[in-house]
Amino acid sequence: MPLQESRKLTEGPIGRNLLLFALPILGGNIAQSLNASVNAIWVGRYLGEAALTGAANANNILFFLIGSVFGISMASNILIAQSVGARNRTQARRVMGTSTTFFLGLSTLIAILGWRLSGPLLAAMDTPADSLLLGEAYLKVIFLATPMLYLFTFLTAAMRGTGDSRTPFRFLLLSVVLDILVNPLMIFGFGPIPPLGIAGSAWASLISQAISLTALLLYLRRKQHLLWLGKAHLSFYRIELTILRTLIFKGIPMGVQMMLISLAMIVMMTMVNQYGTATSAAYGAALQLWAYVQMPAMAIGAACSSFAAQNVGAQRWDRVSQTTHSGVLFNFVLTGALIVPLILLDRWSLALFLPSGSESLEIARHLNHIAIWSFLFFGVSFVVSGVVRSTGAVVPPLIILVIALWGIRVPCADWLRPYLDADAIWWSFPVSACCSMLMSLAYYRWGRWRQAKMLPSHTPDSEPTAAQAHEE
Repeated sequence: MPLQESRKLTEGPIGRNLLLFALPILGGNIAQSLNASVNAIWVGRYLGEAALTGAANANNILFFLIGSVFGISMASNILIAQSVGARNRTQARRVMGTSTTFFLGLSTLIAILGWRLSGPLLAAMDTPADSLLLGEAYLKVIFLATPMLYLFTFLTAAMRGTGDSRTPFRFLLLSVVLDILVNPLMIFGFGPIPPLGIAGSAWASLISQAISLTALLLYLRRKQHLLWLGKAHLSFYRIELTILRTLIFKGIPMGVQMMLISLAMIVMMTMVNQYGTATSAAYGAALQLWAYVQMPAMAIGAACSSFAAQNVGAQRWDRVSQTTHSGVLFNFVLTGALIVPLILLDRWSLALFLPSGSESLEIARHLNHIAIWSFLFFGVSFVVSGVVRSTGAVVPPLIILVIALWGIRVPCADWLRPYLDADAIWWSFPVSACCSMLMSLAYYRWGRWRQAKMLPSHTPDSEPTAAQAHEE
């Protein structure tokens, strides 16, 4: 695939192109959360509150796992985007090969360890006793799907680095549609398939992920995509220490950032679990809505990172600044447009995830009114951090997050519980979000992130011969 076929993010109007680039990412995020919500409806309404609580606890661990892969995939995304911006195809492929080898080894190890530790992990979260075995049955299968989930996440991030956000969306949509269709069949049984209960929901995710990943790999091969490493490029799978060091030292802070968010959610879930199944189910239902509210900022932040990275590679700093301004504006508009109806209609939206007449509904409405606004301000941090990371400045955003979550949110929730009871947990969200936004904007204005580097130097662009390429 000639480099010219990659979409250039270094040309054209920033606002329009950023929005067009972010919309498929947002669509993918919405599709994934819709998938999770449909699954939660099946589990919550037909298998009961105990099953919903078990799945909610297990999904917090799943988000933690995704966070662990986020950093390396984002580091790969930035390196590939910078390479495309600098018109260096060989470096993009070397990053791709090293990253693929690393991901496969890491995800396999996690799958093996996770299968054995599913029960103890859930027990450590103080998962209610009536939900523990249900959550373990679900989580064991999720760990089996980890290698496919990791590789799919990495590939879609890498494709966005080349300027293509539409193709990943199409294959993500395929995965979601398959999961929605297969889920009730695996939960309740169909023909020769026995009813698997809550574990069936996890098996549906594994099956759909396997099919969509296979389809994506076949697509890359058929298109001879820039990221497809065929016979002529097998040497790129050999790990290059310079690239690996960059992926690790730049990727780990970004991965830790997402892991700390997930770990904070686990800690918050552990606090919530102490108030009983009704409050835990209410919080689990609210999390379903909050997943949607976070999507615009996450999509815009990811789009800003790819946009900014290509322009950093092309040394277009004026476009980097414009990307930040447009991203923050789109965050307020799109996130706010979701928050308002979810506040006004939360009696009906939250009821989707809870059994009819559940006492959890009013608890969920109460906590939702307090906490949902926080995502408007946390979104600014997502966008600004996405731009800052595009240069390789990955540690300051991590420090800001540590302060916001572990210096403010978790202590605020814990220390104020004797005075505010469970409300201390809900109020900790907006307090920490505002602090995070202010710190992120201050670093963007006065920090030295523009002087950061990813790789020490560009690799000379050399490609296989035409005969070798034809062999693929």
